[in-house]
Amino acid sequence: MSLLRIARHAFQTWIGGRRRFPKRTLDRLEQAIQACERRHGAELRFVVETGLEGVRLWRGITPRARAEEVFARLGVWDTELDNGVLIYVLLADRDVEILADRGFNGKVTAEEWEAVCREMERHFARGDFETGSLAGIEGATRLMERHFPPGSPEPNELPDRPVLM
Repeated sequence: MSLLRIARHAFQTWIGGRRRFPKRTLDRLEQAIQACERRHGAELRFVVETGLEGVRLWRGITPRARAEEVFARLGVWDTELDNGVLIYVLLADRDVEILADRGFNGKVTAEEWEAVCREMERHFARGDFETGSLAGIEGATRLMERHFPPGSPEPNELPDRPVLM
């Protein structure tokens, strides 16, 4: 257990998350998700978590493992075509994870998703959270539209509003 990691999580507050992702930014991200979902037939969720609490932090849960928990909790896997994608941001660890449901298996590589994450993290390192988030939504959209073209029969199955935890 790293003391630096504990300190980062302990001092990362919900207010800090709100400062980086104010209502106007969340509104813009929601609009971007709505626009992107018109370009493909997949589903996208965007979640920002400021920091891990108590037991999760003490157990040393990784950002990837936490993203998997959030993926399940928000039902991102609960789409008819198994085509849900989660963009998960853990501010305290300065980490972005993208999880895609099994409908993307064999279609989009881990390296392609990882490239989107690294682009977002570059913007975040400069303090530009809105631009980085919009870049991530656009990058994920380019990957999603290759395999789930617009006009797929399913309706909007997941909420478009970003979640700030």
